[in-house]
Amino acid sequence: MDLAESYARCRDLHREHGRTYYLATRLLPGWKRRHVHALYGFTRHADEIVDRTESLPPQRRAELLNEWSERFLAGLRGEPVDDPLLPAVLHTIAVFDLDLTDFDSFLKSMAMDLTVTRYPTYDDLLEYMEGSAAVIGTMMLPILGTDDVAAAREPARQLGLAFQLTNFIRDVSEDLDRGRVYLPEADLARFGLSVDDLQACKDRGSTTPEVAALIEFETARAQEHYAAAAAGVTMLAPASQACIRTAYLLYGGILDEVAAARYDVFERRATVPNRRRASVAGRALLTATGTAVPVPGPRLDREAILA
Repeated sequence: MDLAESYARCRDLHREHGRTYYLATRLLPGWKRRHVHALYGFTRHADEIVDRTESLPPQRRAELLNEWSERFLAGLRGEPVDDPLLPAVLHTIAVFDLDLTDFDSFLKSMAMDLTVTRYPTYDDLLEYMEGSAAVIGTMMLPILGTDDVAAAREPARQLGLAFQLTNFIRDVSEDLDRGRVYLPEADLARFGLSVDDLQACKDRGSTTPEVAALIEFETARAQEHYAAAAAGVTMLAPASQACIRTAYLLYGGILDEVAAARYDVFERRATVPNRRRASVAGRALLTATGTAVPVPGPRLDREAILA
């Protein structure tokens, strides 16, 4: 496939499925933007193999993921690949000399989704999120640019974790449809809950005080990741700061919507209104380079609950 056409396919996939991130990406210079689309295309396609083939037996789904992974590895070896997305992905990897261990970690986490449906503790979930989210931050860092890779690396990882946990909080109901629960079992037990209680809320279309307290707890945990990521925004190249500032504020805004709904994630899917999305992006463009992003304050004394 023509390289420009491959980048266009990645862009279209990003525009269709990653509305918040796509909006933020439009604030990047054009030469950076297409490389971000390529990484999104790579991660989204692997996710689609896992999540959009549920009618197939698990073994066949694993085979499809492995076949696509093998095509990717063949492309890395310089072999021709017959795939609409991989030419752009491989070109981006080559241009920025991206760390291939990040891609390996990502694919391993996608394979976990084929067999793992519960996570006993948050440490167990973090092991999954290392590959599904933290490495996305480090993949992006060379494209966004920074003068201090060592200092910017951990905030980039933390932002990936913050975005992923935000998705898990928002999408509890959708994940139940796939037979998965990304809220740790230890956290459910702490609030006297089980997966059956989550399913009952989904079936009813509304939460309970106990489940709302659990979601509030997880929201506070996500806020801690946002706080750990905040300093990284101003470490980025000036041309990249508006993009990541926008993504940071809009994904954080999803948690604001969850809180405004009194932590009921079953009645409706939490989304940031379009007017606010446009306003955040516009203000980010006008914000002076080097201006710190707001650090979310704790909404909940999680340590007291954990004690």
